[in-house]
Amino acid sequence: MTLTLYTNPMSRGRIARWMLEEVGAEYETIVLDYASTMKAEPFVSINPMGKVPTIVHDGQTVTECAAICAYLAEAFPHADLAPHPDERAAYYRWLFYAAGPVEAATANRALSVVPTESQERMVGYGNFDTMVAVLEQAVGAHDYIAGDNFTAADVYVGSQVIWGQQFDWLPKRDVFAAYAERLTKRPAYIRAAALDDALIPVVKA
Repeated sequence: MTLTLYTNPMSRGRIARWMLEEVGAEYETIVLDYASTMKAEPFVSINPMGKVPTIVHDGQTVTECAAICAYLAEAFPHADLAPHPDERAAYYRWLFYAAGPVEAATANRALSVVPTESQERMVGYGNFDTMVAVLEQAVGAHDYIAGDNFTAADVYVGSQVIWGQQFDWLPKRDVFAAYAERLTKRPAYIRAAALDDALIPVVKA
């Protein structure tokens, strides 16, 4: 078995790193630079988008953070991070809600793009405030996004909430703060953050 993570410590690659630490898999890390190696061969043959994170597992390439989280949960079932039968609907619902409406709404807000009332019918998230209200309701329904058990969906949704609170992408809400606190206490999160933080001076050098 071979497993390689292509990443940059100042990127969404931190999500994939956290997920890898949660499943306890052995993996190689290849750090890419935004201005050079991320946009050149051999990486663009692996991921033509020239984006991280990307994983290659036994010759199979997986891109997109939500897909990486779901894939690793299934590839390493011993970690018990895939949804239990009664959690499956919420697991997929909120995993893809974070990958779709949350990502799009926060990106547009960062770019100062505000849909008009008529345009709200065209964009998947409607408007930013609605997206936040729905996310808050989902996060506050249980200890974890799919129910009472931590799953791979929490790695992805949780990363959005953690960063949203840290960098003010999301408004400060008690529900978000409590969820982020639960997740950042996880040993795998702490290990992953330490590994990536140690790489930041290297990529900045």
